[in-house]
Amino acid sequence: MSTPIPTLASAPPDVVRAAYMELVVTDLQASRDFYVDVLGLHVTEEDGDAVYLRSLEEFIHHNLVLRKGPVAAVAAFAYRVRTPEDLDRAVAFYTELGCRVERRAEGFTKGVGDSVRVEDPLGFPYEFFYEVQHVERLTWSYDVHSPGELVRIDHFNQVTPDVPRAVKYMEDLGFRVTEDIQDEAGTTYAAWMRRKPTVHDTAMTGGDGPRMHHVAFATHEKHNIIAICDKLGALRRSDAIERGPGRHGVSNAFYLYLRDPDGHRVEIYTQDYYTGDPDNPVVTWDVHDNQRRDWWGNPVVPSWYTDASPVLDLDGNVQPLTARTDDSEMAVTIGADGFSYTRKDDTEHGFKLGAQL
Repeated sequence: MSTPIPTLASAPPDVVRAAYMELVVTDLQASRDFYVDVLGLHVTEEDGDAVYLRSLEEFIHHNLVLRKGPVAAVAAFAYRVRTPEDLDRAVAFYTELGCRVERRAEGFTKGVGDSVRVEDPLGFPYEFFYEVQHVERLTWSYDVHSPGELVRIDHFNQVTPDVPRAVKYMEDLGFRVTEDIQDEAGTTYAAWMRRKPTVHDTAMTGGDGPRMHHVAFATHEKHNIIAICDKLGALRRSDAIERGPGRHGVSNAFYLYLRDPDGHRVEIYTQDYYTGDPDNPVVTWDVHDNQRRDWWGNPVVPSWYTDASPVLDLDGNVQPLTARTDDSEMAVTIGADGFSYTRKDDTEHGFKLGAQL
C-alpha cells in the first residue's frame, strides 16, 4: 500500500491549463523534422540546443520544447497559473509536501519568465509559470494553415503505479476527475482530470512510474487527423502510427497515436466535450468494456500499455520506477487471463480482428 499524500494547510496554485512540455531528444534535427515538417507545429525560436514550437492558436512563446540530450525523456510538464502570486503558492504548497522546489526569476526556458519547478510527490517534474513572452497567434494566417493543423496543446497523460493516490494529490492541487476506469472490485486503472473546462489537462494511467504516456495536441476536426495519416503515408512514414485513427469511449475524442523518432508518444485529439459546470458528473467505465478505449471495439495494441517515456528529476537524472502492484489493465482485458466485451450479456464471443493479441 502506498503512503498517502497528506492534504495540506497551504492553498495550491490556481492552475489554468496544461501549457507546454519540455522533451529531451537525442537527435534534434530528426525531432525537428518530425514535429515541424510532418506534424506542422510552428517554430517560434531555435538554436543549436533547442527548438521552441507552438500550435496554431497559441499566443504564448511555445507549447513544446525539444532539447538535445543524451537520454530521451521528459524534463517538464508545465502549467500556466492565473496570477504571479500563484508561484508563491506553488512554493509554499510543495515545500509543505516536502518536495524539492526550485524557482528561477529568469525562467527555465526561453520565452517564459519567473517559474517554479518541483519534483512532485509522484516523481514528476512539474513547472508552474505566469509570465510569458507573447507571440503572433496564427489563427488568421490562413496562408500557413495545413490540412492537419494542430491548433493547441490539449493534455498530458502520466503513468503512475497507484492511481487513487495520484488522484487524491491532484484533487488537492485543484484538479477534478471527469472520467475514470474501474472494475467490480473498485480497482482504479486510470483517471482523467481537468482544470480547463474539457475532459482533461492530464490523466493518470496505472503502470510502473513515473513515466510520460503521451502529450496531446488538438485539431479542429477528425478530417484533420485523416489528413495527417495521408501525409504520413505519402512520406512513407506510416510506421510512426502506433494506434488509430479511431474514436475513444472515454472522452469521446477522435484520436491518433504516433511515436516520434525517440519513441515519445504523441496523441492527435479532437471532439471531446465541455465539463465546466460545477456539478459535472463523473463518467465511470468498466475496465472490461471494449468501448472504453475504442468506441468501435478494436483491440488496444500492447505497446500502448507497456511503453512510456522516462521522466527526469531537477538535476536531469532519470527518475527510478516504482512497480504497480494493483491489477494491470492490459492483463485483465487482453492478457492471457483477461476478457473484455462489446455487449455485456453475450455468452459467446466470435472471432474479432486483433483477438490474437
